[in-house]
Amino acid sequence: MKAVIVKEKGATPVFTSDFKQVEVGSSQEILMKVKAVSIKNLDRAIASGMHYSVSSKLFSPFVIGTDGVGELADGRLAYGFGLHGMLGEYAVVNKAQVVALPKGMDLAMASALPNALMGSVIAMLLRGKLQQGDVVLINGATGVTGQVAVQMAKYYGASKVIATGRNTDALAYLKELGADETIVLSQEKDSLTQAFNQIHQATSIDVVIDYLWGESASCILTALKGKGKYQHRTRFVNVGAMSGDMMELSSSILRGTDIMLLGSGIGSWTDEEVMRFFKELLPEAFDLATKGGLHIDTVSYNWQQISEVWDKQLSSGQRLVIMTE
Repeated sequence: MKAVIVKEKGATPVFTSDFKQVEVGSSQEILMKVKAVSIKNLDRAIASGMHYSVSSKLFSPFVIGTDGVGELADGRLAYGFGLHGMLGEYAVVNKAQVVALPKGMDLAMASALPNALMGSVIAMLLRGKLQQGDVVLINGATGVTGQVAVQMAKYYGASKVIATGRNTDALAYLKELGADETIVLSQEKDSLTQAFNQIHQATSIDVVIDYLWGESASCILTALKGKGKYQHRTRFVNVGAMSGDMMELSSSILRGTDIMLLGSGIGSWTDEEVMRFFKELLPEAFDLATKGGLHIDTVSYNWQQISEVWDKQLSSGQRLVIMTE
């Protein structure tokens, strides 16, 4: 079959017309004719052979891509996870994690949106327990997932959304997407901490969704620290570590602050939470996007161009999507 594959470990993926055909192996699997696949950092890490899921395995050529959209046997368009790679003429997907697309939904958006939603709505709703009226701080919001987080926080009823980032143009765009206030991260540590503290004193921060960790997360936690009196409870949810995997954390912050430190990612999600995402949260977001209430910027190319565009530099708020037609 036609597919985009990695022929040699660490090599740039290439288009081929004669890769082995995939087959359904159980009643829990179904075959999907693939239409569009988004390319994420995870896909690049797997393709490079560096991701922990493949780094220790004996290499053999494989189809790239983890998830995407396509056509089912009954003609419906749907989203699903490829069990043996996604960017082929056909992919085997888990029947329990197939989500039908609303009529008229853009296929590129449908392929790119779910990953960003996993990194935003699960963190906000299921880990951070976002409630209507909450004040939400999104740290590192200028990327695709952060942009979706800003929009979904507003959709779920946040009274105020504060977004941080380094790119001033991207921060200005976040205001168009619903952010009430933005903070530039490229300032000195003391002034950044003060900026967070001023916001927290004016309108207590209920939920922090953190994509960066590192110094900016340290500044936020320091800004939340109390001064001998009870402090408003804040749920701090870490989703990523774009600014580094380590930071210093004073134990006095935990003792002097009513703070919940949480993580959101595979390993912290229960089976019930994952099922809720596929059965409720993702279909709801698909409907919202189809009606124009949720936006994501995609850049699409035909799969025969994969070697040319694999390393293409896009802006932090864009997602590469590969179309099979």
